[in-house]
Amino acid sequence: MKFSVYNTLTGKKEEIIPVEEGKVRLYTCGPTVYNYAHIGNLRTYIFEDVLKKSLEYIGFEVKHAMNITDVGHLESDSDSGEDKMALGASREKKTVWEIARFYEEAFLKDCELLNIKRPYVVCRATEHIEDMIKFIQLLEQKGFTYIANGNVYFSIEKFPDYTKLANLSIDELKAGSRVEVDPHKKNPMDFVLWFTNSKFSNQIMQWESPWGKGFPGWHIECSAMSMKYLGDRIDIHCGGVDHIPVHHTNEIAQSESAVGHKWVNYWMHGEFLVFDNGKMSKSNGGFLTVSKLIEKGFSPLDYRYFCLQSKYKKQLVFSFESLKEAQKSFSRLKSKIKGILESKNAEDMLNEDNIKSYQAKFAEQISDDLNIANAFTILSEVIKDEALNNSEKVYLIEDFDRVFSLNLTEINNANENLSVDDTYINNLIQERNQARKEKNWARADEIRNILLDQNIELIDSKEGTAWKGK
Repeated sequence: MKFSVYNTLTGKKEEIIPVEEGKVRLYTCGPTVYNYAHIGNLRTYIFEDVLKKSLEYIGFEVKHAMNITDVGHLESDSDSGEDKMALGASREKKTVWEIARFYEEAFLKDCELLNIKRPYVVCRATEHIEDMIKFIQLLEQKGFTYIANGNVYFSIEKFPDYTKLANLSIDELKAGSRVEVDPHKKNPMDFVLWFTNSKFSNQIMQWESPWGKGFPGWHIECSAMSMKYLGDRIDIHCGGVDHIPVHHTNEIAQSESAVGHKWVNYWMHGEFLVFDNGKMSKSNGGFLTVSKLIEKGFSPLDYRYFCLQSKYKKQLVFSFESLKEAQKSFSRLKSKIKGILESKNAEDMLNEDNIKSYQAKFAEQISDDLNIANAFTILSEVIKDEALNNSEKVYLIEDFDRVFSLNLTEINNANENLSVDDTYINNLIQERNQARKEKNWARADEIRNILLDQNIELIDSKEGTAWKGK
């Protein structure tokens, strides 16, 4: 079966033809682990999860790699602003290493709560510095770099197709990326591959290199690590739309300059989750996390269901009212499925023709640029079809849920009755312990009350904090 996606690089929908037949090499940009992932970030990871599971559903073997940015990412994608890791460390009075591991673990726990399947490879930037150095050396040998003020820059003038992904002129890219003036750059759009002389005189995360002690630029890590694990010809590269004009544009420039051929065949980008007044952002401090949604009475899978109702490449407007409507719709769906499960006859036989017919319809929709809305329509048809017995319905619901990942046939679970699970409780206990350590008694009490409202009682002792249901 054909599997078609919208390719940002060409601006049209195309059939995926993998480099290696039957196998898809997928790379997705991971988080910068200096704070909790907000639900806008997580919308992108949900889209990528659905993509991977849809490819697997129709028979592709997917090798998926994702980076963890724990060094070298400044606030702006264009080598300006503050170091995000240092900002996190300063904010919480921890080392950058402690910040990185804490928020990496928090991100992976959020993914687990959202039923996002862990990638085949999760690679940390700090553990691949030598790979980045070798990559920069290759670019240097091929004449794509120059050194100024001790830093190694990539010269975009050496790569004529620099604007091809964003399909914008240099001036348009410049305007969209908020480039600060760097007097050491030959071209304002040139970007740093390796910093040895940055404005951060006390930069903690530094490594020895042929150009002096320093740290890598953000863009180089994705090129170096993706090729290490997936090779130099990758089928699909995903990320948010905000990566198009700078990060992904720079990735293409340095990667194709290094290998001398096309690097990625299909680029897919997820659109923003927005409030009525604009994009969700951490920079203004007002962002929502999975934990905050749970505190307000929503399950993580309510949010996943909410995201699946919208096309991945269209902006999704968030409000608690719209999330509440999605929660109600999800609850009605689960209620219908519960009725089917309770009426299922163990002696019912599965008609293979019935099963295959609906599987083909479902596959056709998810293979059409992830038309998940229509895939839910097929699910609804299965539930209503009186020609199907309940065993056939349950089989198909579970089969489709390989892509939806909504625990549709798990009736007595946290997402059905809106109770909390162990991971959520332990996350809050960990946050409370930290608040108590920092003498933030107001937050510690707030967390205790949040759990009490959900019938969870905390018990403090010398051995630590335990909990029990009331």
